Amino acid sequence: MTEARITVNGKETPISPAAPHTTVLDFLRERGLTGTKEGCAEGECGACSVLVARPGVNKPTDWVAVNACLVPAAALDGQEVITSEGLATVGADGTPPTLHPVQEEMAARGGSQCGYCTPGFICSMASEYYRPDRCAHTEPESADGGDHEHGPNGFDLHALSGNLCRCTGYRPIRDAAFAVGQPTDEDPLARRREQAPPAPVATEYTQDDSTFLRKETLAETLRLLRERPDAVVVAGSTDYGVEVNIRSRRDGCVVAVDRLPELRELRVESDHIEIGAALTLTEIERRLDGQVPLLAELFPQFASRLIRNGATLGGNLGTGSPIGDSPPVLLALEASLVLADADGERVVPLAEYFTGYRQSVRRPDELIRAVRVPLPPAPVAAFHKIAKRRFDDISSVAVAFALDIEDGIVRKARIGLGGVAATPIRALATEAALEGRPWSAETVDTAARVLRGEGTPMDDHRASSLYRSAMLGQSLKKLHAQNTEAVSS
Repeated sequence: MTEARITVNGKETPISPAAPHTTVLDFLRERGLTGTKEGCAEGECGACSVLVARPGVNKPTDWVAVNACLVPAAALDGQEVITSEGLATVGADGTPPTLHPVQEEMAARGGSQCGYCTPGFICSMASEYYRPDRCAHTEPESADGGDHEHGPNGFDLHALSGNLCRCTGYRPIRDAAFAVGQPTDEDPLARRREQAPPAPVATEYTQDDSTFLRKETLAETLRLLRERPDAVVVAGSTDYGVEVNIRSRRDGCVVAVDRLPELRELRVESDHIEIGAALTLTEIERRLDGQVPLLAELFPQFASRLIRNGATLGGNLGTGSPIGDSPPVLLALEASLVLADADGERVVPLAEYFTGYRQSVRRPDELIRAVRVPLPPAPVAAFHKIAKRRFDDISSVAVAFALDIEDGIVRKARIGLGGVAATPIRALATEAALEGRPWSAETVDTAARVLRGEGTPMDDHRASSLYRSAMLGQSLKKLHAQNTEAVSS
C-alpha cells in the first residue's frame, strides 16, 4: 500500500488528513479550490461537478463529469481530477491565465450571473466538449443548425441535465454550449485522452477508527466481505453519498468495488448480454448503443448525466429500493443476477431477488457481479416514468413493457412495475390478461383495468394511490396507442 493521493489539476495531493467519509467536494475546498460549490449535497444541482479521467469508450481515456459532493475522496485514490480552476491555461511570468474555450463562450454569451452554478456548468460542459464522438452536423436539422437538444456542433444538451441555474436562465448557457468548437491538437486535455487512465490501485485508508478499502481483485474483495460482515459496499456512491451528507452516515468499514475488473465487463453472447455490475450507466448506454431498446429508453430518464456517470446497475439493484428505475425495466427483460461469494457464484432471476422492502436474497458476503439480459429483446418495448419533472426526478410510478406480438396476437407479455409495492414487481395478472389475445383496444381496455389493481399503491407526497392506479392503466393504453400502427404494418 502507498499513501493515498489524488492528482488534482496535474499536482499529486495527499488525501490525509481527511476522514474516509470526506467527499471530494470538501477535500477540494479545504485545499483552496473553492470553484467547486455545494448547492444541494444530493447530486441534483451540479454546482460541485468536476472532471475525472476514466476508461474511455471510443478512446483510452474519457473526461467524465461527476458530482464531487457524493464521491468520497478516498474513492479517487490514484486517479486524476480536473476542477474548473484547472481548465484554464496558467500564464507564464505573471501573465493572466488563458481561458478554456468553454469558459470563453460562457463569458462571451452571458452564461453567468451570480456565478455560483457556473463552475459546475463549466465542468459538465467540458466533459461533453471532450467527448470523442462529438462532431458537427453535416445536415442541419433546423434553421439554427440543430434540434432543441443537440447543437450544430454535436453538443448533447443532456450533458447539462444535472446542472441547475437559478438566476441566469438557460438560454445563454445553451448558446454557449452550442457555440464551442472542437478541441485543438495542442489542447493538453484532448491529448490526454490518447493515453490510458490511471490503473486501479489497492487502497487501505484509515483515519479515526474508520477505514476505506479497495482490493485489487474480486476474490480478495469477497474474502474481505466474509471476514467483515459489517462492511458497506459502494460503487458510484450516488446513493451512499446522500446518506453521508444528509443523514450524517458514518461507517467503520467501506469497501469500494467500482474498479474491480471482474465487475466491469460487458459481453454479448448468442442468447444473452452480460453487463458488469460496476459499469456506469453511461458506459453501458454507449457500449450497447441501442442493442436493447428498452434499456435505451431507460437511460435518458434515469436521473441526470452526472448521476449516470457514476451510478451502476449493481448499486441500483443492491439498495433494493422499490422506486429504483432499473428494476422495472430489468424485470420486463426477464433479467437474472449473477451473485458471487468467496465459494462461487449462483444465478438468481430478478423476479425472485426481492423479498421485502429494501430486502433481497443476497447475503452480506455476496456481491452482484453481473446482470444477464436474454436475447433477442422483445420487439415492442417502452419505459414510462411518471414523475413531476421530466429529468432528474424520482418516479411516482415506473412501468416497463416488453411484448412479443405476432399476427396481431400478443404471444408474450412481460411488465415490470416500480413505485406501487414494497418491492419492484412483475404485473403477472396483467400479463395473463394480454397473452394469447388480440392486440386490440378491447383487450387493452380489459388488461388496463387489471393493471390498475396490480400492487398496493400508497399515498405519499409524490402521488396518491388513486393517481398511481390510474397511471398504471393509462400507461398500457398509451403503449397501445403508440404501437398499434407499427404492429399492424
